[in-house]
Amino acid sequence: MTTPSNERGTVAAEVDLPTQYQPADVEGRLYERWVSEGLFAADAERDPSRPAYSIVIPPPNVTGSLHMGHALDHSIQDALIRRRRMQGHETVWVPGMDHAGIATQNVVERELAKEGLSRHDLGREAFVERVWKWKGESGGRILGQMRRLGDSVDWAREAFTMDERRARAVRTIFKRLFDDGLIYRAERIINWCPRCLTALSDIEVEHSEREGELVSIRYSDEIVVATTRAETMLGDTAVAVHPEDERYRHLVGTEVELPLTGRRIPIVADEHVDPAFGTGCVKVTPAHDPNDFEIGRRHDLPSVTVMDERGVITAHGPFQGLDRFEARPAVVAALREQGRIVKEVRPYEHAVGHCQRCSTVVEPRVSLQWFVKVAPLAKAAGDAVRDGRVEIHPPEMAPRYFEWVDNMHDWCISRQLWWGHRIPVWYGPDGETVCPGPDEEPPAGWTQDSDVLDTWFSSALWPFSTLGWPDDTPDLRRFYPTSALVTGYDILFFWVARMMMFGLYAMDGAEPFKQIVLHGMVRDQHGKKMSKSFGNVVDPLDWIDRYGADATRFTLLRGANPGGDVPVAEEWAQGSRNFCNKLFNAARFALLNGAHVNGDLPDEVTTVDAWILSRLQQVTAEVDALLEGFEFAKACEALYHFAWDEVCDWYVELSKVQLNDERAEATRRVLGEVLDKLLRLLHPVIPFVTEELWTTLTGRDTIVTAAWPAADPQWEDKESEALIESLQRLVTEVRRFRADQGLKAGQKVAAVLEWGDSPLAAHEEGVRSLLRLTAPEEGFSATASLPVEGAVVRLDTAGAIDVAAERKRLEKDLAAARKEVEQMGRKLSNEAFMAKAPEAVVEKNRARLAQAEADIARIQGQLAALPSA
Repeated sequence: MTTPSNERGTVAAEVDLPTQYQPADVEGRLYERWVSEGLFAADAERDPSRPAYSIVIPPPNVTGSLHMGHALDHSIQDALIRRRRMQGHETVWVPGMDHAGIATQNVVERELAKEGLSRHDLGREAFVERVWKWKGESGGRILGQMRRLGDSVDWAREAFTMDERRARAVRTIFKRLFDDGLIYRAERIINWCPRCLTALSDIEVEHSEREGELVSIRYSDEIVVATTRAETMLGDTAVAVHPEDERYRHLVGTEVELPLTGRRIPIVADEHVDPAFGTGCVKVTPAHDPNDFEIGRRHDLPSVTVMDERGVITAHGPFQGLDRFEARPAVVAALREQGRIVKEVRPYEHAVGHCQRCSTVVEPRVSLQWFVKVAPLAKAAGDAVRDGRVEIHPPEMAPRYFEWVDNMHDWCISRQLWWGHRIPVWYGPDGETVCPGPDEEPPAGWTQDSDVLDTWFSSALWPFSTLGWPDDTPDLRRFYPTSALVTGYDILFFWVARMMMFGLYAMDGAEPFKQIVLHGMVRDQHGKKMSKSFGNVVDPLDWIDRYGADATRFTLLRGANPGGDVPVAEEWAQGSRNFCNKLFNAARFALLNGAHVNGDLPDEVTTVDAWILSRLQQVTAEVDALLEGFEFAKACEALYHFAWDEVCDWYVELSKVQLNDERAEATRRVLGEVLDKLLRLLHPVIPFVTEELWTTLTGRDTIVTAAWPAADPQWEDKESEALIESLQRLVTEVRRFRADQGLKAGQKVAAVLEWGDSPLAAHEEGVRSLLRLTAPEEGFSATASLPVEGAVVRLDTAGAIDVAAERKRLEKDLAAARKEVEQMGRKLSNEAFMAKAPEAVVEKNRARLAQAEADIARIQGQLAALPSA
């Protein structure tokens, strides 16, 4: 047994690889070595001639754990970073976590509840201390899981959205926005969770179909409105109709009595109303519906709040004190008693918003909150993409981005929580307001605002706060703007647009990233969303335990088309593991047979060697272009088929003949060259097994910083490719015949090969090896003859061939070929077709006709060679 030793190209006594690849024995050991040797560490001041490439990780919640969406996102980012590192860039991938305000507060509150306590029992300061303690002991589990996946992040740069540097950045930008008049406080309608008692961002609201009822209520003889939330009618302050609706135009400007209340409310005309929906009349409740709130602002309507922060009715009358869901049937019953109910549709399916953290039905609510005035910021964010400074991949996603940034509402940034960045505004005894800078002290005795900032506020600073902003740091100068942002299309608005707004604002018009790389959601093999309720959730750590991190990553990246959802299945992970094993076994075979990377390639190589070297150049160029365009699925597919089909199944098998004669040394060098380049091409996708094999093959320390392969056109050889493709067709056809006859793959069959003038004659030994064909012995008698690729393969399958089955198969193929000849002949003899069809189409049909005619001749020869039944 031989293999390269620690000096490149010399041959040692034995292969330093086990007989089987066990990911668990390799992955942890390699990762810790990579980290300890500083292979992922960046230096902003190292060699300024090297191009910089930077990615900041979308910070996972401190409460989170690795799920398939994370695994996909991180696999894409790691592939990008590893490739750029191999290309000689100064690369940095910044890790970190988000404090996840409401999610983390809920976790700690549940822990307190087990002790019979609430946060109010502790008080704000003690509660926040408790959350920090929990974060230190239990938070951030996902960071350890990232190591299992192989993330090549610079751990020395780990950041947290509430650490001191990030806190200073938050206070700095808040002060700047406040002073520029872009932050204000006002009463507006927001998403409200009656259980968490806080405003919610849109992303914290999950909509799902729910059964309810649609109730039509008669307000007057001419006015009927429909609603799924009858209890909110207590807060109606108008009825709206479309201004062009002839049915109600005469009523605009008049009033109608609101049932159950005695209040009179106006009838207004507003273009928001759809006259074709229902009766064309809508109730307007500005305090409890976002669309109604906007109608109210346009018509200067009063806003009447009829329930408190916990969803309990506050309106005076018989419903006061009822929970909103108790009040709903009570209001309907009272209206029915008055004969006001015109129609009830039950059950009525409609989308209802729920709090992402506690599943409570969200209540739209008018509340005094802090807002960012987004108009100028959103325009800048849109312009940066429109003028090409920032590219969105795939470009089909750009219209969705524009739809959001061009129609963005002011952003509610305050949350009624204790865990988070507390709003840096203080109030004086006489109602004065001050927003001190990060290095300034508030006036003595003044009171700080009790709210905290939306988690998205601090994470919107992530691309530059992680690089040292607001200070002028070497990292910021070298790595900002960051190179690529990789994230799911589902947070294109919630996070990406906000980073764009804040990055352009804080960094004097410099965009936060050059490219936005969007991927879809991970789904099951049937395209169904993964959900605990569906029972189809897959834990990536389970796959890593069973099949290895490489197999998990390869499965995900092989399905990662730009912007598309990624289906996965366990059998696909098994297939990826088999691929890693196939690669391992091929490399081990090569090493056992002396493959190496010593010196230049030989000046003269065999046709087989020339073919694989030519294919290597084409695949190198193809994969490089695909990865440059974020086409991970296509790149993985190209590498898979080149590695498995061409290298392992064809070249390794054909090389076995050459390794036993005078061509051996040249083939060892070619075999080493192919594996060297192939492993480097695969490294960004499957880093562990490629490291283990490449270091053994080359004797070098690590593949992590090895040079990225470049195609060398001088090794392209179309003539050799054509010859080996002919050989492959011959072998494939004979294999098909063997399979049709029920011959086992390893079963040896005696054969005579008649080559005529075929150049394949020089490869008879390889053909025999691939087809398990033995030399004819005395008494040989051909029972089947297969004319193929200009040669004739005569086989003695006596006792093994099913003549009737083979005749039936060939006659079926012959009928198909004759039908093709008939169809193509009819087309090509049609004058109208020939006059109108493009030349390329005509040529294609001629080629099909020629191939079908050749098939007929081949099949007829095979039929004639069959023994009589």
